[in-house]
Amino acid sequence: MLEFWALTSKGVEELLADEIRQYEGEVIKVTMGVVRFRADLRVGYQLCLWSRLATRVLRLIQSEPVTADSDLYQVAGKIDWLQHMALRNTLAVECVGKHPKIDNTQFGAIRLKDAIVDQFREETGNRPDVDRMDPDVRFQVRLDKAHFHFLQDFSGPSLHQRGYRVGQGEAPLKEHLAAALLKRSGWQAEQPLFDPFCGSGTIIVEAALIALNKAPGLSREKFAFAGWPGHRDAIWQQLKQEAKSAQRVLANRVQFWGSDIDERNLAKAKQNAARAGVAAYVQFDCADATALNTAVSNQAGIIVTNPPYGERLGDLPSLIPLYSKFSLALKQHYQGWRLAIITSNTDLLRALRLSKSKSYKFTNGPLDCDFTLFDLTEKQVAVSSDAPALFFNESSSFGNRLAKNVKQLQKWAKKEGLSCYRLYDADIPEYNVAVDWYDGEVVVHEYAAPATVDEQVSQKRLFDVVNQVPQVLGISSDKMILKVREKQKGTSQYQALNKAGQYKEVSEYGAKFLVNLRDYLDTGLFLDHRITRRMIQQQAKGKTVLNLFAYTGSASVHAAIGGAASVTTVDMSNTYLDWAKRNFTINGLTGKQYQFEQADCLQWLSRCRAQFDLIFVDPPTFSNSKRMQDSWDVQRDHVNLLNMLTARLAPGGKVIFSNNKRRFKIDAQALLDAGWQVKDISAITLPEDFKRNPNIHVCFELTR
Repeated sequence: MLEFWALTSKGVEELLADEIRQYEGEVIKVTMGVVRFRADLRVGYQLCLWSRLATRVLRLIQSEPVTADSDLYQVAGKIDWLQHMALRNTLAVECVGKHPKIDNTQFGAIRLKDAIVDQFREETGNRPDVDRMDPDVRFQVRLDKAHFHFLQDFSGPSLHQRGYRVGQGEAPLKEHLAAALLKRSGWQAEQPLFDPFCGSGTIIVEAALIALNKAPGLSREKFAFAGWPGHRDAIWQQLKQEAKSAQRVLANRVQFWGSDIDERNLAKAKQNAARAGVAAYVQFDCADATALNTAVSNQAGIIVTNPPYGERLGDLPSLIPLYSKFSLALKQHYQGWRLAIITSNTDLLRALRLSKSKSYKFTNGPLDCDFTLFDLTEKQVAVSSDAPALFFNESSSFGNRLAKNVKQLQKWAKKEGLSCYRLYDADIPEYNVAVDWYDGEVVVHEYAAPATVDEQVSQKRLFDVVNQVPQVLGISSDKMILKVREKQKGTSQYQALNKAGQYKEVSEYGAKFLVNLRDYLDTGLFLDHRITRRMIQQQAKGKTVLNLFAYTGSASVHAAIGGAASVTTVDMSNTYLDWAKRNFTINGLTGKQYQFEQADCLQWLSRCRAQFDLIFVDPPTFSNSKRMQDSWDVQRDHVNLLNMLTARLAPGGKVIFSNNKRRFKIDAQALLDAGWQVKDISAITLPEDFKRNPNIHVCFELTR
């Protein structure tokens, strides 16, 4: 009897153990991702040929007890490697696990390789060649606290690669995992099967192969055991012939259906089905899973599917209504069916408004997922609303407060000539978000929750927020953008999140601005500085104006609209300086009197010789950009910055200094000693929509 180790994904182990038992393998031990079993050579071959759930089969050569001082080279040298490969064979080696004397797995692999080739050199005078990509024989050592386990790769490249998949969708499901989902769903080969988010068709193709009883390994050109001296080709050829004879013939009718909204995915699915030899039994259609209008079969069956579930919180606004509408379509047309759905975000299942019957844990690539079963009974489908239920009843208080704020602020904003403003800013502490209106679209910023708040509770509250915002504001979910706002460090406000490149025009006090709601953490317009910008517009007529740390140049635009004689805009980012130029263009502001300088503001000030009547400076709280000579901290460095402006301020001129550091304390005495007169104008620069949060920024006027 031989000992084999069958590898698979987390969550598939018990299913794989059952599969091994079906082929009369004796399961010894089941651990995470590994099933160890004893079997004769024939069974080892059968598993390579027939397993739908294993990703790899390894043959155990030897397990050696070790201590923390054991040397891998010396332990490996005890094994007679000439029994397991020939000199003419090329080899590759792998190392998995940790040991005190092995710094990394690459070093472990080198030690094993050296032990093997040195033994051949001593015995034969020659050494075998190494081929990492396509070796004749591949060995692996697995390290644990008590043993070095030496294994031979018996199957070769991952068994999930059946050979039929020429293309895959954006979120591919590996073939062995698709087979595991089918098994866990309770689907039987004679039942109709439907995947409404089929992507490249893996679930549907795997089901058809199971129904046809087609061995997954029949299409593979090469198995690793072919290069092993102990290989018995006669047994292998007999098993292949038996597998070909075991294929079933199905009635020539469709009983496997897949649909997807993406035509490109469907083209791949059809190609894959054709290569797998199941095209006659499957049907792929272009359809929206949220608008299903009839069941694919009169006979109730199983729906097994892998819908989008996103990897970022920002995906929630589009996914919640997708799940809600999908569920409503199922309730209308699929009574009596079973729904089996895999997702890495179980909170999204709340939007289905269904009671689960079972749930299993799997990993899909790097993601931990739940595979949940729902029976669409008469009672289940009676719930006809497509609005997902709230996790917490008290979440309705958020919706009520948002509705109240909207009613109060809409008339005010229209009167003021504002198309963008804040609707909600953590008014209720448990719902720690900001909601900003941008002329028909909404940005929801989730503030980072305190460490004392349970992460799961926080996410469920966020789910309730995202669920209610479109309903309260009367917008579609695609008009809502969700962002996570954490404590800012360095130049993080300048980091791109996406590359959608979608800009829209908004307005305030007669000025127009381009905002980007999706690509960056900030949108390009700081709404809380709106009053300050208007003050600059009102004071700029005939004056020379300097805007430092200008971002997208919104204060510069106001100065120009106010009739400034000249406006100089300085920022370190080319991206935002170009954005500022576009803001000037859409306001019809052109001419040599408008200058744009890409530079570190502190370095630029040190070499500037011009003077300005009005200087606006709104520095970041902190920055350690590589393009700056030193780090910047507004609390530590503001006095030095303002004193640098002394030579740049024209007689009778004024500096407006602001920042958004919470608990900022201006060093009034140091500035007074330097000849500055300081006036705190924070309160009068606080807009109506930010009065619920008076600490949003500080602002000062400085004169000499």
